[in-house]
Amino acid sequence: MKKILLGLMCACTALAQAQTPTPDMKAEKALPLISREAVASKPFSVLGPRGALLGQQDGGYEAWIFPWKILGNMRLSVNMQDYPVPISVNAHAAAIDVQPDKTTITYSHANFTIRQIMLAPKTGPQNAGALVFYQFEAIRPMTITFTFDPIMQRMWPAPSDDRPSPEWVKDAGGSGFYILHENLPDQAAALELPGAEPGILPPYQERAAASPLQFVLHFDPKRDTGKMFPLLMTFANSKTETSKEAFGQSLAALNAQSSSILDSNRNYYRSFLAQHTAIETPDANLNTAFAWAEASIDQLRVKTTPDLKEEALTAGFVGSGDVARPGFGWFFGRDSLWSLYAVNSYGDFGTTKEEIAFLLHRQRDDGKIMHEWSQTANLVDWKSLPYQWASSDATVLLPMAVNDYLKISGDRQYVASIWPNLERAWKFETSHDSDGDGIYDNAEGTGWVESWVPKMPRQEIYLAALDQQASTAFSSLARSTGHDQLATDAQQRAERIGKTIEKEYYLTASNSYAFSWEGNGRTDDTATIFPSVAWWDDTYRLQHADPLLQRWASSEFSTDWGTRILSDRASIYDPISYHQGSVWPLFTGWVSVAEYRAGHPLSGYAHLMQNAHLTWSQDLGNTTELLSGQFYQVLGRSTAHQLWSSAMVISPVLRGLFGLEWDAADNTLTVTPHLPADWTEATIRRVPFGDRSVDLTFRRQGRELVVEANGDAKLHLASHAEKAHVEGGRLRIPLPAVEAAIAAELPEVGAETRQMKVLAEQYGEHSLQLRLSAPGGSTQQLAVRENTPLHGLTTKDAQMGTPTRGVWPLEVKFPDGADYTDKTVVLTW
Repeated sequence: MKKILLGLMCACTALAQAQTPTPDMKAEKALPLISREAVASKPFSVLGPRGALLGQQDGGYEAWIFPWKILGNMRLSVNMQDYPVPISVNAHAAAIDVQPDKTTITYSHANFTIRQIMLAPKTGPQNAGALVFYQFEAIRPMTITFTFDPIMQRMWPAPSDDRPSPEWVKDAGGSGFYILHENLPDQAAALELPGAEPGILPPYQERAAASPLQFVLHFDPKRDTGKMFPLLMTFANSKTETSKEAFGQSLAALNAQSSSILDSNRNYYRSFLAQHTAIETPDANLNTAFAWAEASIDQLRVKTTPDLKEEALTAGFVGSGDVARPGFGWFFGRDSLWSLYAVNSYGDFGTTKEEIAFLLHRQRDDGKIMHEWSQTANLVDWKSLPYQWASSDATVLLPMAVNDYLKISGDRQYVASIWPNLERAWKFETSHDSDGDGIYDNAEGTGWVESWVPKMPRQEIYLAALDQQASTAFSSLARSTGHDQLATDAQQRAERIGKTIEKEYYLTASNSYAFSWEGNGRTDDTATIFPSVAWWDDTYRLQHADPLLQRWASSEFSTDWGTRILSDRASIYDPISYHQGSVWPLFTGWVSVAEYRAGHPLSGYAHLMQNAHLTWSQDLGNTTELLSGQFYQVLGRSTAHQLWSSAMVISPVLRGLFGLEWDAADNTLTVTPHLPADWTEATIRRVPFGDRSVDLTFRRQGRELVVEANGDAKLHLASHAEKAHVEGGRLRIPLPAVEAAIAAELPEVGAETRQMKVLAEQYGEHSLQLRLSAPGGSTQQLAVRENTPLHGLTTKDAQMGTPTRGVWPLEVKFPDGADYTDKTVVLTW
């Protein structure tokens, strides 16, 4: 078999006689890997700070050098010698292998194997948007045709010319390159595949028509073994750079830097994952999902245009198809601020400060924080469009995220450096209360929903609960910078808001909380998941929430792949509506954190694992934006690589399951874990804390969970767990005599909700009571663990099997019924 490596797209060229790079297998194994059979209908994304490749797993893709979509619909075909049937290569996509630094699609045919290796360089020249290497093995000579649509379209909302005018520039060696001209000469792109001939290129005299472009490459295994055939892509943004000579020089410069790009990208992600938090648990999939979530967030850091001097988090990407909107591939205030909790907690302080700087650079004079900033906002009258200030919540999320950074990093100097911005945001927050109830409301933009039936809300519990926590956060920030009176005022405001929420939103008749307050005692009583954000900062909680928490855990809200935005019993419920019934991993993460902090850890674990398992469900390694509320299937317009969806793998793990709370100023790390009952030990590597990081180990020892901060004797460990204490430098947390464990996995694609739900759990000195719900007449499995040998463990409500190492399997038969039915299981000893 003969091999050839073909570099494609941007700064990845090498001379035609260059040899195939030898992969560093040790470095390859150091990165997480997902290997799957290619599914043509599923997407992939390859993202970097300057460009992207977005496509489907049949290997077709569009290529971006931000903010331009250069080409689309890339596909390959092969004509083999003495084999008179043309072969569509994309129809033979067989496998996809994804690592943080690259994605590989393998095409398989009886005559050839082709590997398409794609990456987006984290470092490199400004026009190095993305790279693709093609590796060939073939029996016979063949002609490979690369066919693509020239696009040259700016990302939304900037205007663009009609389709570009391609020109073939022939070089002295008989090869050449394409220039994709715009009607105006300031912008153009160039593409080159040394050794290839042009394919379709209609002459000017021909009737106008939109035709694809082609590179035609003749490959002979005997002649071409080991050669590199790079397709280069570059972009120019001024008249002086769009000449034939300038493009030739730019392509040559890309060629000179190509050999190290694959290695440097791999080394970047090896270093990134090695420097930040990692988990080691008995669940290998959870460990891997956690690492993928960190990498996925980092991949969404994009340079701003046109000067490339800033870098900020984008909301998410998916292929744009026939339009110029690649998902939400631009910058959002609230998306990034929700996600900074994850970024803070795995210790990427540089990204946090870059993001805050980006937002403060665009802060309005009156203090409001932006909602949305397109990659092409500088090319239009962005402020006249309704997007930049569309929402209210980024302004209250700012002090929350900054205070979270302060608690973890202890960096008071940074807080002091941005204090004027924080104070302006605070003044905006506290001065926009249109109904006079003392709570920041929707008068200056939407809270969460952008559409609602029957009308848009006046003040959402979502925004009210954030205002309460933002007031507490601002109090902390003010106190850390010596503004004691402001700190006192802000804390008093937080207390008043908490009381007002209970007065205005709590619904006595239904033991629930309203979706919105409409003034004069009027509420929208729709049951939603939005009250769950009240637990986010762990400084506040609703006083009458337990009945609602049980409803969130039930099939009324919880599917087998996440939580719906609202009850499926609501009159406005629509399972494929953006705001009236779909499942968002973001919401699932909110609910999971709330459940852990409110004493419902089994349901919190189920929701956490639903998000983690989505890592493998669509755009491999990434978590999608939203799914149907009825069937396990993503919505067609779901952004497949979504920032805050990946963040909601990390935050529920560290802040929920492991129960971490930081106070670097007091040198205290509070740990209130809820490890699954079938885990005997776990470790968190490199927990950020002030100017250092610590490793935490968790080990069961009989009726205690022992937590140790390895290598950091100065750190003070604490816990909210009852009777937890520190002894010999170790935190010892009492465990109940018996704990329950549940399985957590996603259903088959297209399935409806059928899994058992844990509505409530109550641990006593000699009893464990579980309130469960499952489809009527079904039989469900769970397990219980003895943390110490017990005599007479029994139940009348389930069939107990034979224990293994202190773990008893239980089989629970549920009452008959057409829908879900409830059953309470009580174990005693």
